Amino acid sequence: MDNFTPVSALIGGSLIGLGTLLLLVTLGRIAGISGIVSQAIFQRAGRDWRLAFVAGLLLGPMLVGLVLSDFSYSTPDLNSRTLLAGLLVGLGTAWGSGCTSGHGICGIGRFSPRSVAATLMFMTTGVVIASLF
Repeated sequence: MDNFTPVSALIGGSLIGLGTLLLLVTLGRIAGISGIVSQAIFQRAGRDWRLAFVAGLLLGPMLVGLVLSDFSYSTPDLNSRTLLAGLLVGLGTAWGSGCTSGHGICGIGRFSPRSVAATLMFMTTGVVIASLF
């Protein structure tokens, strides 16, 4: 039960929900990370807010780590397997018309049947693959 942290999970989930809501209300955009990153790279329009969003994703854990002494995070080793995995995830999000954040958080929150189906599919696939390996 050492990993059972309902208070921090509630706070973190609430902050994710608040950030998602603010992005939707202020800019009318869905907080799908793969789409935000892709459009930050390949489109000029709206690049500033997208780069700020991605920077916040990267800097947030580092800043929290400076404030909280018992907070830890890890970064993956950049090797050929990690890069291949990232490429496959990118292809999957393109083929699936969105990623876990876009479908799982924003889509289900908007009661999108397509997002419910996509989330069930990638959660099931994730459980099966994790069980195999």
